[in-house]
Amino acid sequence: MSENWHTVASVDQIDEDQPLAVKVDGNEIGIFKVNDSFYAIEDICPHAYALLTQGFIDGDNVECPLHEAVFHIPSGKCLKAPAERDLKTYPIRIEGNQVLIAL
Repeated sequence: MSENWHTVASVDQIDEDQPLAVKVDGNEIGIFKVNDSFYAIEDICPHAYALLTQGFIDGDNVECPLHEAVFHIPSGKCLKAPAERDLKTYPIRIEGNQVLIAL
């Protein structure tokens, strides 16, 4: 199965303290920068509709702004309830100054 790569941002649009919310083919995706690496994860908390890009970042974790569910940004792993599943992650790559993700 071939991946469809989409240019979603430039690297200077994403800061470790300020992730970027994007929508690609109907998917709401958060682009995060952690220790100079970029990650793309599902932006909607699986517990209740809240954008994780508006959450609280602590190292390589993000806390949902509504009900305090916590997720590991690099893996999408759910670390704290009330969410009950991991987040979907997306392949990401940097080409020059552009951030691309694959669906």
